[in-house]
Amino acid sequence: MFDGFELTRCQGDGARLRVRHGGQGSPVLLLHGHPRTHATWHRVAPLLAAAGHTVVCPDLRGYGESEKPPTDRRHRPYSKRAMAGDCVAVMRHLGHDRFAVVGHDRGAYVATRLALDHPQAVSVLSVLDAVPIGEALRRCDATFAAKWWHWFFLGQTDKPAERVISADPDAWYRGTAEQMGAEAYEDYRRAIHDPATVHAMCEDYRAGLGIDREHDDADRQAGRRVGCPLQVLWATRDDMADLYGDVLGVWRDWAGDRLEGGPIESGHHMAEEAPDALVTALRAFWRL
Repeated sequence: MFDGFELTRCQGDGARLRVRHGGQGSPVLLLHGHPRTHATWHRVAPLLAAAGHTVVCPDLRGYGESEKPPTDRRHRPYSKRAMAGDCVAVMRHLGHDRFAVVGHDRGAYVATRLALDHPQAVSVLSVLDAVPIGEALRRCDATFAAKWWHWFFLGQTDKPAERVISADPDAWYRGTAEQMGAEAYEDYRRAIHDPATVHAMCEDYRAGLGIDREHDDADRQAGRRVGCPLQVLWATRDDMADLYGDVLGVWRDWAGDRLEGGPIESGHHMAEEAPDALVTALRAFWRL
């Protein structure tokens, strides 16, 4: 897994992250989603490195083997703004002041926040299976609540989800070695069996229902947009099109002059299920 890549620890902006990096060329930052670790990219990262990119894959703060800072009543340490700050610090530590960013699922929210808060650092943004948090909650209806009920379950504090999940993590998350690859699956299982990681992942969702939405709503009110070229990709066997219909249309008010994208024939975890198609789509957009 990640043949030729280096595994290290880098100090972020408030949390120390586990980071895998390798390759030479224009830098790309890959941000995983919930409940994965950076290992979800193990089929994508070598393809990008072979195509002439330096590829950086961190565990987001709270996830995998990255640090899990203490939280507060507003869950600010697990805001996407805090996570984005970590990513900028890690990339600068590795010598990259400007880079492409790809974010999937929860990592897509971090990637979007990174592009909004640090526009000078992001050359191009690719979002996989996500719309902005503020948009998702603003458009929330019975269909969303039925399909994405876990947002609200994980976000509870009075009756926290951690005890339910940690009672049987394998039954809750149900990943497989066949889908993920044996080494990536074991990395993921170590994470979901760590109660501190489960708590931190819930904090990510608690931040999403509160402070992250505040940040998105403030940007929307101020008319802030993603200034760099923006690509949005979604899996055909997931529910983005069912929830939003015109997925690109949801992003139009957030994008600058260049917004493109479309579906990838895959289930939700496209980096694991359709790595070649994903890399082809990413590189085609980056070349334009």
